[in-house]
Amino acid sequence: MKKLTNWFKWLDNNILKYYLYVFIFFIPLWFKFPLIDIEFTYISIRLDDVFIALLYLLFIIQVLRKKVKPRYKFLIPIILFWIAVFTSFFLAHYVFKTVPIYMIGIFHTLRRIEYMFVFFVAMASVDSKATFIQYIRLYVIAMLIVSIYGVGQRFFNLPAVQTMNPEYARGRVLYLTPEARISSTFGGHYDLSSYLVLSLPLAFAYYLYTNRKRFILYTILAISNLVFTVQRISFIAYVATITPFLLIARKFKLYLLIALITVGLIFTSGDLIKRFAQTFQFKLIFVNRETGDVTISQKITTKELPAGNYEIPIPQKISKKVNPDKKTQEELLELARKKALEEQMKKGGLFSDPANLKRVNEIAALMDIKKVLLCDISCSTRIQIEWPRAIVAFVVSPFFGSGPSSLTEATDNDYLRWLGEFGLVGTLLFLYILFGIMRFLYKHSKTLPKEEKFLYYGFLFGFIALLMNATYLDVFEASKVAYNFWFLSGIFVGYLLLISKSTKQKA
Repeated sequence: MKKLTNWFKWLDNNILKYYLYVFIFFIPLWFKFPLIDIEFTYISIRLDDVFIALLYLLFIIQVLRKKVKPRYKFLIPIILFWIAVFTSFFLAHYVFKTVPIYMIGIFHTLRRIEYMFVFFVAMASVDSKATFIQYIRLYVIAMLIVSIYGVGQRFFNLPAVQTMNPEYARGRVLYLTPEARISSTFGGHYDLSSYLVLSLPLAFAYYLYTNRKRFILYTILAISNLVFTVQRISFIAYVATITPFLLIARKFKLYLLIALITVGLIFTSGDLIKRFAQTFQFKLIFVNRETGDVTISQKITTKELPAGNYEIPIPQKISKKVNPDKKTQEELLELARKKALEEQMKKGGLFSDPANLKRVNEIAALMDIKKVLLCDISCSTRIQIEWPRAIVAFVVSPFFGSGPSSLTEATDNDYLRWLGEFGLVGTLLFLYILFGIMRFLYKHSKTLPKEEKFLYYGFLFGFIALLMNATYLDVFEASKVAYNFWFLSGIFVGYLLLISKSTKQKA
């Protein structure tokens, strides 16, 4: 009986820490299956929301029972940020009417608290160096499992559950085609790539801390997953952070090995090279002088990234009218036939053959053929639609923005999204929190032993990679990425606070 009592006492003292051990695996590995649909919205409550709610309930209970001592670092700016987000929502819903559906707006507002509160739980849970190191060890193992599943998805047809559009978000199980980009256990390839660029420098740092060779294999698997996501900004962020990290650590041989493996994976796959090559494409376009309509000469296939209609300014000598060859003339006539048919259908009838031929020739004669440099469809959508929409929202309401959820599901630039939805007040507060954490970690980690300092530098470089990703993706709104980021921020800040307290007590 005494043993059982002691066991319950031990569990009571450690339950929060062990719940977080489960958190480390559950958040990245559990698929995004919907649990409860919110009526009149596209939002669903998932099992991870319930899991997080129970974590917060457990934390509050343990704090009230004085089993866990909370830490308040960055509490004031984070609370101010939450107030700013709620202010943005209430103004947007009740005053500006830019968030017409209350439930969508309030859920987008509440998820800011849901994601960020993990920071305080993780920070308070670090009660020893052993706990801190165990968190990192389990985190790296979770990354390994995610990577193994990604390889299985690429080569063994393992299923995916994605949230890249409202239809997929219903929890549909997908089997990816050979040319599709992997998402592993995440909601999309962009989520997975963001998670990996955050995690990879930390995984390398943990290898430097332990000097166990198997952790190099973990990182190689993760790099392969990053290549298979074919996410350009994430790959750039990976190269831009892993390179200085390993060079600063003076691990030149390791860097050379990783560089060779990365290059080998890129050329073996080939998809990432094609993706970069298709970012800017020279295309022939047909311009109707009468209407200004532009048609791009291209065939849309699943194997190639199509060009958008955003024209990159280039010298006049390169962008010029083209004398069409036989193939281009045939394409021009086919386009003219389609335009003529559209006109006939609008008028509710069909022309006679002579009249139709005459109209086809007239339309063809109105077409100028030019060779231009176009941005791909992904880049074009951002430049022409998503980013201007966010800028307009900011200009209309510069202080508090147009409210959470007002910019639809994606802006594909977190900085512009914050400005558009939260205005200057929310954006500056959030940036203050992010760079405040980064500055605190960098400043106070200098006093650590060399091996532990590597861990901090690993996280800081992952942090920088995530900020780079945020220029082209909405990474801090992706739940799996956000939970992991705030958890890591919490344990790293928590460990420094623990060391600081211990040093003061000794003094």
